[in-house]
Amino acid sequence: MGSNAANVRHIVIDMQRIFAEETVWHTPIMAEILPNILELCEAYAGVTLFAKFMVPAAPEQAPGSWETYYRRWSMLTTEQMDPAMQDLIAPLAAIAPESAVVEKTTYSIFGVARFADTLRHQAVDTIIFSGVETDICVLASAFDAVDAGFHVIIATDAVGSSSYQSHEAILTHVLPRMPDQIELATTASLIARARGGQPRANL
Repeated sequence: MGSNAANVRHIVIDMQRIFAEETVWHTPIMAEILPNILELCEAYAGVTLFAKFMVPAAPEQAPGSWETYYRRWSMLTTEQMDPAMQDLIAPLAAIAPESAVVEKTTYSIFGVARFADTLRHQAVDTIIFSGVETDICVLASAFDAVDAGFHVIIATDAVGSSSYQSHEAILTHVLPRMPDQIELATTASLIARARGGQPRANL
């Protein structure tokens, strides 16, 4: 890994059974992007975090509009669903140390208290995002990361969505509008960068 490895975090967003298996939130693209995510986890070993989207036991335990949201998706609250469905999918669960797993109850990982402060304390300045969904939790996390002052890299072939059209729109039309803050890169280029074969762009 390059000399600035300690200043980078690779964050895998929501690669969980609840999205991988046959639920109403099923996201088939996960199987396609998983090999790239695993390669990034290997290349950025020791600086990879794994976000998990955690659901409430019942809708009334969620605040504000989240209660309305979970009344629609009540079949995915833990009173009606096996809580183990929130686990990381098996290949990632096998490599994710407990200390690297971050549980969130919001779209953005930055909804976790003091998450940005923790990264700053660790001198992190760059965040690579992979996972699902490009147009929801990845996007929300990326915007919050930018607002917190981090340089953001989206691994374009290691993110995906249940909506291909929305996924493509984010990568093609939305994120390119912020080239000074958000960089789009392939898994191969990020692996080369981790190994010192390619300098970091836009910095």
